[in-house]
Amino acid sequence: MSWLRTVAPEEAEGLLERLYAAAVKRAGKVYNILRLQSPRPKVLRASTQLYSEVMLSSESGLSRARREMIATVVSRANHCYY
Repeated sequence: MSWLRTVAPEEAEGLLERLYAAAVKRAGKVYNILRLQSPRPKVLRASTQLYSEVMLSSESGLSRARREMIATVVSRANHCYY
């Protein structure tokens, strides 16, 4: 995966354990993009809150589908698999 030491779901405690549990509830698993942020649980929490606000908020002038499309195009342009 990465050269960073990450925290596996079965090793998580406290805030990280709760964030991982929410990820499993939301997506069925803890994706590596979240595990990369596991050494800093507060950063992971802020990151998931930002994602939710940008991608899921009803306050945007763009539909969810358009936001997902833009994210996909940007990821492809940046050769990013996430």
